[in-house]
Amino acid sequence: MRGSGNFLYLTVKELRSLLRDPVLLALIIYAFSAAIYIAATAMPDPLNEVALAIVDEDRTPLSARVADAFHPPRFLPPRYITTAQMDARMDAGLDTFALHIPADFQRDLLAGRSPALQLNVDATRMSQAYTGSAYIQAIVAGELREYLERERQLDIPPVDLALRARFNPELDDSWFGSVMELISNVTMLSIILTGAALIREREHGTIEHLLVMPVTPTQIMGSKVFAMGLVVLLAASLSLLVVIQGLLRVPIEGSIALFLAGAALLLFATTSMGIFLATIARSMPQFGLLMLLVLMPLEILSGGMTPRESMPDLVRWIMLAAPTTHFVTLAQAILYRGAGFAIVWPQLLALLVIGGALFGASLAWFRKALARMA
Repeated sequence: MRGSGNFLYLTVKELRSLLRDPVLLALIIYAFSAAIYIAATAMPDPLNEVALAIVDEDRTPLSARVADAFHPPRFLPPRYITTAQMDARMDAGLDTFALHIPADFQRDLLAGRSPALQLNVDATRMSQAYTGSAYIQAIVAGELREYLERERQLDIPPVDLALRARFNPELDDSWFGSVMELISNVTMLSIILTGAALIREREHGTIEHLLVMPVTPTQIMGSKVFAMGLVVLLAASLSLLVVIQGLLRVPIEGSIALFLAGAALLLFATTSMGIFLATIARSMPQFGLLMLLVLMPLEILSGGMTPRESMPDLVRWIMLAAPTTHFVTLAQAILYRGAGFAIVWPQLLALLVIGGALFGASLAWFRKALARMA
């Protein structure tokens, strides 16, 4: 009973300390409200108002028809230029694409020959170059087919391929961006809050007061992990319900309770990681640098930004030791595909094992740090 009472008092102390820190409170509110909304709605279409120039040496109704097929919002109104201007404008970065229509293009096409169009692409603009090239090819091919057949009628293929986009039928970027930003902020805030709580006590000298009290290192560390994890879990719950479901209208297919259970296991691991980093760092600037070294791989290589299947095998195996890898898989399965416990239990078990290992390692290091201070 005494141990439970000490743990409760220490937890309340951590919550009161957090409430007296306006900077951290503002960071929590921003990270789980405006940051998620901005990340979800500010993801630009890679093909939006792209600069396109056309060199029209044919000057026929067909070449004019092709030029008129490019219109906003994906393309800016095409700018007609000469062959001499094409390379200079590309070098100056004024045009992303330059379409060259040669002379006698319409005559050769009607005669059954295969005239060639040249598309020059500024490949330094990677996303626009990759996506835009496919769009331009499809637009030009469609216009030529319609011109020749007078209507868009394709031959019936031997196999009918029916495309069905599951889990995100409208291909809305905000559905993906909002949830991934929530996961990233849960990881970031849990590490920051626990690390800042320990470093703040060390800088203010209150950690020495705890050493003379009848509390154990496990109670001290456990109270910080529990208090900060609870704050982040509550903030993430409100963000999921109010911002993602309410404001952004992202449909949640699975059980929110199961997702929050997985988030609690993730917080068990990441808050322990924050304690570990705070025992190594001697000040908040050092803690910030250490956190960057840990946080960036956790976010980039966990599968939240790029599919893990596209990563080298060595990286994939190493990142299995990261809690965020399993949580991203769990969150996507539950929130997008409506998976239940029977599907995500391996990820829940992995989070529990990784969290226990990180908590044990952090506790051992924390005890050594307290022994040096004593």
